[in-house]
Amino acid sequence: MSQFFNIHSFNPQSRLIKQAAELVKKGSVIVYPTDSGYALGCHLGDKEAVNRIFKIRGLDEKHLMTLVCRDLSEIAHYARVDNKQFRLLKSNTPGSYTFILDATREVPKRLQHPKRYTVGLRIPDHPVALALLAELGEPLLSSSLIMPGETMAMHDAKEIYELLARQVDLVIDGGPVGLDPTTVIDLTGTEAILIRRGRGSIKSFSIEE
Repeated sequence: MSQFFNIHSFNPQSRLIKQAAELVKKGSVIVYPTDSGYALGCHLGDKEAVNRIFKIRGLDEKHLMTLVCRDLSEIAHYARVDNKQFRLLKSNTPGSYTFILDATREVPKRLQHPKRYTVGLRIPDHPVALALLAELGEPLLSSSLIMPGETMAMHDAKEIYELLARQVDLVIDGGPVGLDPTTVIDLTGTEAILIRRGRGSIKSFSIEE
């Protein structure tokens, strides 16, 4: 059976955050809150944990996961960011966005788009997620907790625990979360391209709908 942590949504308890980070480092699969629903997360280099997430979600190995980062400096370590891109990222993070950017060599090839060599990254606007990322000191490899046959991420931690208690190692209850998915924006070209409209506003990206 998995563990269940009730962590304050605005003032996360450091003791529980440290325990959660240690579990991730040891290879655990966790469920944690974001501003766009609950998500599954694991250590960046743990292929076995990734396979467990794919099994839970009913995904194949072609599915690309997201690198969830704590700040812009961490994004810049895993993606090539020019001045224009940096300004857009700075004005829209933390937030409900996933950005597609050109990957650096620090990103394992299995996490990159096989033809475009890009990677999806985000900085969530949720205190629990940010506290966990700060404690980890590295990105969390992540996927929205969307069960097979569903279209929206799960948003109730207790329901998640009842469903996945034998498939994940930890469920973090961080209180209410956003119901809409992230807005996905491709920043690899000269102009921003909207891939998916979600919770995040697109006003600052000069995108025509």
